[in-house]
Amino acid sequence: MLDRFYLIVLIGFMCFCLPAAGQTGGSYGAYSPYSVFGLGELSKEGTAYNKSMGGTGIASNNRRFLNIMNPAAVTARDSSAFMADFGIVQKNTIFRQNDLRSGKNTFNMYNFVISFPIYRSSAMMVGITPFSDLGYNIRLKQTDPDIIGNTGNITYNTYGEGSVYQLFVGGGVTFWKRLSVGAQAIYYFGNLDKVYNENFSNTSYASLNSGYELLVRGFTGKFGLQYQQPLGNDMFMVLGATYKLNTNMKGHTIYYENKNTAEIVDTLIYSDMVNGRDNNLKIAGELGVGVLFKKGEKWSVEFDYLRSDWRRSGMDAYDGYSVNGASVFSSSVSQSFRAGFEIVPNRNDIRYYLRRCAYRVGAYYEQAYYKLDGNMVNSMGLTFGVTLPVFRGYNGLTLGIDVGQRGSLRTNMVRERYVSFVVGFNIFDIWFQKTQYQ
Repeated sequence: MLDRFYLIVLIGFMCFCLPAAGQTGGSYGAYSPYSVFGLGELSKEGTAYNKSMGGTGIASNNRRFLNIMNPAAVTARDSSAFMADFGIVQKNTIFRQNDLRSGKNTFNMYNFVISFPIYRSSAMMVGITPFSDLGYNIRLKQTDPDIIGNTGNITYNTYGEGSVYQLFVGGGVTFWKRLSVGAQAIYYFGNLDKVYNENFSNTSYASLNSGYELLVRGFTGKFGLQYQQPLGNDMFMVLGATYKLNTNMKGHTIYYENKNTAEIVDTLIYSDMVNGRDNNLKIAGELGVGVLFKKGEKWSVEFDYLRSDWRRSGMDAYDGYSVNGASVFSSSVSQSFRAGFEIVPNRNDIRYYLRRCAYRVGAYYEQAYYKLDGNMVNSMGLTFGVTLPVFRGYNGLTLGIDVGQRGSLRTNMVRERYVSFVVGFNIFDIWFQKTQYQ
């Protein structure tokens, strides 16, 4: 009972901390100049298990790990097991554009999920995970001597921060020991702030401050299925598919303009626009398919494909989400190709601890949901990971590394090279089990 008391305290602590992780002033859940468009940088869904497998999980039905990528996967579990998963990620990025270079480090908590059985072959899960993150800070100085000779130094600064989260509750059931189906109800919520400043060193000129406060809300649903086919000699093939519905975005878009002098702050514009059907602003749906081959709990290999069409999201034309200027963003179709491999040398080895660990490697290639000046923004990378068994049952500590690149140096784009470190905590307990000894 004492272990469960600590677990409940931990759950409450995590539920409080996760929404706050990306909302503290000056901190970023993600940092990228590409996040200036739309909802920012879309998070790669999944726990540390998925992230260390190249982001795969649509066909995964590993009973030792929570898999939130497919609602049907919640049924892969011991019948009386309570499971929980949460994790943290630290990312280091080097940016380059022509001869300009800079770097940024970020830290974030990326998910918290609990799962429990319902009846026989059915189970549920509840969780919260980031959907997108906004983070950038760009500063320029006016260098034209004909201008600053009259006005003094002028500094232009634009920055953005905030996150959109998805809170979900889902369930699944298995039929005939082979076919699993599941569904999730998802609620999007979050705040995104985009600020633009024009500051004059000469106090006789008024500085300008403007920006958007984007309040994002929305409901959607996600459906999934998995089918497991025995191939003989403890070999199995698992086919998986998911489909997430697109949804109209609710909330508010606030636009403001302020004129600042040494004496007063004068509000020039304050507009509060309600998001609804009339503005045609949408969060795109997603289709995913996957296939997995495995030999018992010895090894597995998985291949996934995901596609999401954002061309009718409305973000190209809606104020606060669109970006026009020297460079133009436009919404597009995002695609993702992922592969992952896992091996456990000997899960029951009692002499050598490292043989009981699960080792993983993965790879991915992705196209973003936007284009920059008509050019696709692609990313690719390799992932590595290991799960270290802790105590009894399926408790474990998952460590993962993601090494990748987004963008390129052609056509004046920004190239990002990054290394991410992921730590996931896998919690497992058997409920409703009578004590044998006092």
